Amino acid sequence: MSIDLTLDGAVATITINRPERRNAMDAEHYAGLSTAWVEVRDNPAIRAAIVTGAGDKAFSAGADLKSFTAHAPSLAELMLTQQGQLLNRGLEVWKPVVAAVNGACLGGGMTLLLATDIRVAARHATFSVSEVRRGLFPANGGTQRLVQQLPHAIAMELLLTGDSIDAATAERWGLVNRVVETDEVMAVALDYARRIAENAPLAVQAAKELALRSRDVDLAAGLRLEQLMLRLLQTSDDAREGAAAFAEKRAPRFTGA
Repeated sequence: MSIDLTLDGAVATITINRPERRNAMDAEHYAGLSTAWVEVRDNPAIRAAIVTGAGDKAFSAGADLKSFTAHAPSLAELMLTQQGQLLNRGLEVWKPVVAAVNGACLGGGMTLLLATDIRVAARHATFSVSEVRRGLFPANGGTQRLVQQLPHAIAMELLLTGDSIDAATAERWGLVNRVVETDEVMAVALDYARRIAENAPLAVQAAKELALRSRDVDLAAGLRLEQLMLRLLQTSDDAREGAAAFAEKRAPRFTGA
């Protein structure tokens, strides 16, 4: 029972390893997940990450309700907004994250999914935010990102009914990129992550940051941010290497500098 982080070249894989509880997370596992995300953010050797759940039954059932509903945080703890930050709770991780959804993606598992960039799902995967059936609602971005990423009526149906959808429906609505056989999920996710990791890391991270920040600024501000970021990248070693590799018809060797 743990949060496992492994490295394969420039790709990190975070595995929620609690299959006996459908990879649901209590306070200890959330703390471990927070530590793993900080490692992905801060380790320069990591250029992309995959997040998945152990086994083939569940990506994650989200928060372990037996743990959380019985132990509400104190008001003092509620004010510690930067404590135990998560990818879906506001931690800024500009390295791309691929979700490998190997089963049920429920509640907090769904809000984690919504904070990833590319998603691969097994055919038997299901998706839901059913918190309203338990007297709660999907926090950590559930009420925010779902309506950003899905058509309004579809997002509201999921939020307010608590109903689940299958992988084919999730793919049709653009919630996931690919639906594949169960034994192909990690291989396809790894292929995505490796292809990303081959690109210039500073450019990849800038592209992700600009795309996500575009939700919060108007077009004029977004275009200006693009200009400034591009001007910075034009001074990088990677930009020079990219141009040289193109001229010499060879694969570039990016260093993230």
